[in-house]
Amino acid sequence: MIERILIKNHLSFNEVELNFKRGLSVFTGVSGAGKSVLMGAIMSVFGLSESEARLIEADVDFCFDMAEFGIENESPNSFKMLKQNSTRYFINSQSISKKSLSLIANEHIKYLSAKQVNEFENERFLAVLDTLVNDESHAKNLENLAKIHENFKEIKRELDKINDDEKRIEELKEFAKFEIEKIRSVAPKVGEFDELMAVKKRLSKKDKIEQAWARAERIFELEGSVVEALHISEIDASFFEDALNSLRIARESLNMDELEDVDIEGVLDRIEAINSILKRYGSEEEALLVLKNREIELERYENISFEKHELERKFKEISKTQSEISSQITAKRESVLGEFERIINGYLNELYMQKIALKITPKSIDKSGGDEVSLSINNTALNKLSSGEINRLRLALIASSSEIMQSGNGVIILDEIDANLSGKEAMSIANVLVKIAKFYQIFAISHQPQLSSKANSHFLVEKNGEISSVRELKDDERADELARMISGEHISREAMEFAKELLKS
Repeated sequence: MIERILIKNHLSFNEVELNFKRGLSVFTGVSGAGKSVLMGAIMSVFGLSESEARLIEADVDFCFDMAEFGIENESPNSFKMLKQNSTRYFINSQSISKKSLSLIANEHIKYLSAKQVNEFENERFLAVLDTLVNDESHAKNLENLAKIHENFKEIKRELDKINDDEKRIEELKEFAKFEIEKIRSVAPKVGEFDELMAVKKRLSKKDKIEQAWARAERIFELEGSVVEALHISEIDASFFEDALNSLRIARESLNMDELEDVDIEGVLDRIEAINSILKRYGSEEEALLVLKNREIELERYENISFEKHELERKFKEISKTQSEISSQITAKRESVLGEFERIINGYLNELYMQKIALKITPKSIDKSGGDEVSLSINNTALNKLSSGEINRLRLALIASSSEIMQSGNGVIILDEIDANLSGKEAMSIANVLVKIAKFYQIFAISHQPQLSSKANSHFLVEKNGEISSVRELKDDERADELARMISGEHISREAMEFAKELLKS
């Protein structure tokens, strides 16, 4: 529920702070006082409408599904709209886009003048029917169907892939054989290219190295002379002898003789072959991995007929099982469809609306079954109904599902749902809203005393000059406002008596 709203600098409203209770809250006032402006501001903090306010805050007691947006729930959750150079939105001090905000808020906020008509969604009808069934075996069937349908989808995906592969199987087989042949013909070893390049580098420098060492080896011919000179000079010759020994070891470690038997042309050809593999696959490891995968694929292609036959057998079995469970679910739903229809029509009758008819028609089976619930009203399509009729039908559906499921959690915003209705029609809507208000927090703008008299909280919107204000009426003030709604600015005694009677009832 919405616990608090703060609005600053919004058109004719300088500052408004309201605290709300559960149940039905009604907003009344003369035309032009700012009721719709106020309601638009409330919706705008949830990204459901535009607003010119500089600041709007809302505290909401509800656990929203916000994990995917990286926002944690708080108690209460704080929504904020801030308008400076641009409009920015926040939830619990974290910035969020308007689109994401409205997705989050739609879970909890219903605006009955909006285009979304969630009450007519098939999933909602099915949920109510399943609640009406109230049967342990039915619940078990629903649970099993959800699991079976996941397996069904996986098998179907695999079978569809095989059927797709089968259409181009020869092409796929040839491609797999080509890659297998190419990699096998080269038979690369991990790290082989680097080793070959090191050999190539040494081969390219072999002659230069030998010539350089031929010149350098003359130092050994002068070794004795140097040592003698050091002795005569009384200088310790060990450093020179050590250096010459290290030089001999380095010379011997070159072991250039091993390159004599190297097939230079063979090394270059091997480098070229390995390089072609690296260009195609990136590394020897990747090429060997591709080889392994292609060998597995080729084996699968060779055995695809057997695999397809086995999948078709599984698909047939799971389709049969799925259909059998779905049929049992349909039978249970059809057994309570009349009861659901009766409850809805009870509310429609109360709202002076024509009866509806519900029908279950088959559709592709999914995790909830193979049922599509359709609704018709006197053979009139829903899109042919007036907005007032649609909203009363929605109220009947909300009231019916709340009664059946004994649940409902959210905020319903109504903008003059009782406009242009007779007194008895307005009272019927008021009575239905009172029932719904056991489960939902309801905000309603009204020009009719009947709905206003049923409110748990009655807010009066007034305008003094260019400035609007709103306040919650006390019990002793409500009769005056109802009487004004009945007879206008000049309140008659009859209007006051009628207003008091409405409040008593």
